[in-house]
Amino acid sequence: MHFNFDFSAVQILWTLTFAALLVLLVVLLGRDRARRYPWFTASIVLLALGKLCSRLLLGRVPQITSAAIFIMLADLAMIVGMLVVVELARRAFGGIKRQTWIVGTLALVAVGCAVLAVWGPWPSWKALTGGSVLAVLGLMQMVALKGNLLSDVLTVELGLLVVLFGRRFHAAWRSHTQMIVIGLSTAAIARLSVQGVWQLIALKAAPHSQAEYDRILGLRDKLSNANAAVYVAVLLWWIVFLWNDEPGAAAALETPALETPDAVENLLPETASAIPEEVPPDAASVPAETKPESEE
Repeated sequence: MHFNFDFSAVQILWTLTFAALLVLLVVLLGRDRARRYPWFTASIVLLALGKLCSRLLLGRVPQITSAAIFIMLADLAMIVGMLVVVELARRAFGGIKRQTWIVGTLALVAVGCAVLAVWGPWPSWKALTGGSVLAVLGLMQMVALKGNLLSDVLTVELGLLVVLFGRRFHAAWRSHTQMIVIGLSTAAIARLSVQGVWQLIALKAAPHSQAEYDRILGLRDKLSNANAAVYVAVLLWWIVFLWNDEPGAAAALETPALETPDAVENLLPETASAIPEEVPPDAASVPAETKPESEE
């Protein structure tokens, strides 16, 4: 018996990713995690919207229109991604001094800008300032690509800091902040690895036939599918850990109570001196400044 399985790897990974994004949104909203991580929740919403638009609009609208929509979504997702890094950094290291925060931020941004300067080709300024619609879209696409690259580098740096020093501040082991940062760092490392490998292949590859060209394109598709599979695993990681409460959260909500009679007996001698003696019934009606007639 032979089964007809007409779904490709791209379709399967798209379905798994979209379903995991929806489940993660349910967890974020249902478990009240969206209130603590609003920008992270917004990034998941934008990613789900982009996945849905790619399925509904690609090939059904003019190419220039679909390019404009996807590039605008990419720019918006890049901005929100930067805000996610800031949000998680404030959650993880909110207790440090302002001077230390500023110095650390400048150091991380400097490393990210150095990587950005040497990573990948940059288009010519003339091509970006042509004044046509294609030039504007090219500029917006370059901002999205370079901004996402900078966001990935900053995310990896933040992940290293959280793993090394998070326990001293507000990102202890298995805390929601640390789990989100670890997931983001894993996804960023996968994207950077795929981009780096593909750039090496593009620089060294020189196909001499259609078969070699198709083999290179097939390798690109395999790299893309591997990146998508890693992100599905990251989504499952977030679903599991964000569904569960942080360690110690349940114990903090419990109110202290006296569990044994011995505790009550130990408490009585300490509080006996604070209990006033019984006041006679007639004394309540005598004014404080009035003296009895016998004393006069």
